[in-house]
Amino acid sequence: MQKSKIFDYTFLVCGLLIQVVAFAITNYQLPITHHLSPISLISGLLGVCSVCLCAQGNILTYVFGFAQVLTYTYLCWTQRFYGEIAINAYYFGTMIYGVYVWKSRVKSEESRVITPRRLTWRTILLIGVLTLLGSWLVGWGLSAWTDDTQPYLDAFTTVPALVAQVLMILVYREHWFIWLAVDILSVALWLRAGDYCMAAQYTFWCANCLYGLRRWKSLTSNL
Repeated sequence: MQKSKIFDYTFLVCGLLIQVVAFAITNYQLPITHHLSPISLISGLLGVCSVCLCAQGNILTYVFGFAQVLTYTYLCWTQRFYGEIAINAYYFGTMIYGVYVWKSRVKSEESRVITPRRLTWRTILLIGVLTLLGSWLVGWGLSAWTDDTQPYLDAFTTVPALVAQVLMILVYREHWFIWLAVDILSVALWLRAGDYCMAAQYTFWCANCLYGLRRWKSLTSNL
């Protein structure tokens, strides 16, 4: 248990440092007129705290999650990532319900750690097919009817995230696989936008998905 706690804190500190370093390096390389907003750093730091606590199955993830959604939505607005804006409004609403669901799955008030659920393989396959189809359709719609700067990449980071959020709210551990795919695509999205602070955040989140999957498997090992 002690080793697990040490790793948890070390992983969190590494994520926070990555955000600070990425923000500093990016602004050092850019002319002052193109410097990243401090909100990029704040959103990144909040995001690291939120996902690390989620990986631990700790209900306090929502405290940081609400703040991160608000700051990230502002950044997406400045880049005209309309799919990302829509999904963050969705995140905010579902997280309100998520607090209720997670509270009902908490093992004890002292630990604040939840007991996850598992999906069947048939359900996983069905979710995968529908998610890919929905992503393509949304990408086509963004391309045809908006001035979205990266319509298909925006769509393929939006629709799967909708699905992953539902599974996370309902405490199904398989949501980590979908988040991993979303985070990989999000790295590409923000690299192309030139915001290396956000790209660094999503790179760390990729590692956090593997970390979270391992932790949630251990939490369901007795089921």
